[in-house]
Amino acid sequence: MAWIMDTYSVNAGYSVPEVVTGKPTEIGGSEGRFDATARGVISTIEEACRVTGTTLEGSTVAIQGAGNVGGNVAKLATDKGARVVAISDVRGGIYNPKGLNLWAVAARTMKTGSVCGTPNCRDITNEELLTLDVDILVPAALGGTITMDNVDSVKARIVAEAANAPVTPEAERALFERGTFVIPDILCNAGGVTVSYFEWVQNIQSLLWKEEDVYERLYEIMVTAFYRVLEIGKHHGVNLRLASMILAVDRVSKAIKARGLYP
Repeated sequence: MAWIMDTYSVNAGYSVPEVVTGKPTEIGGSEGRFDATARGVISTIEEACRVTGTTLEGSTVAIQGAGNVGGNVAKLATDKGARVVAISDVRGGIYNPKGLNLWAVAARTMKTGSVCGTPNCRDITNEELLTLDVDILVPAALGGTITMDNVDSVKARIVAEAANAPVTPEAERALFERGTFVIPDILCNAGGVTVSYFEWVQNIQSLLWKEEDVYERLYEIMVTAFYRVLEIGKHHGVNLRLASMILAVDRVSKAIKARGLYP
């Protein structure tokens, strides 16, 4: 991103930091970008817990994926009092019903490149992780991991799509029909692109917001979007993915009408 910005700026003849986002903070990147997606995920999970009559504190969480999003979701969830009992990477996962020691998990990953084999944990497969009896399941790895082949084995009450399209459309309908609260990716993992928008705004205004200001603005946007989508979903009796699409299309439609026919 730094190279793209620099190359464009050289050809423009002046600095144009807003041409691209995701830059290092030293050349106009935004504070808080590193864990922005994970913070957005946690914000929506917290609200999902509230509307389902539970709290994130004390809930059990399983996370498929230990990268930037999954790893940060594990840390943030633990900081808020949740019990992360399982996490995985491409090689497999680990499980401890009493909760994972994230320091031990990080040390194992630094040493071997994988969470597998972390002391005091049972090694499990990625497929097993999806079927654990937990309160919250966070698929934060690949798309298409929850399908009609395994959806009946998913026991979590809340499924937060931190990855892109981890639940197939058919499986999502099945989860919705049986009352599982699915936070769709279009809403759940929007924290990263939202902070990219913040970076663009800061660059245009030649400002640099403090990290806490970024987090506060991100939380406000994520929670507002969550409840707008939830309201539409309840009104039309549809899942939150379709509700998100209804909201988005309605906004575009109103903008087109407001602009008129020209040009």
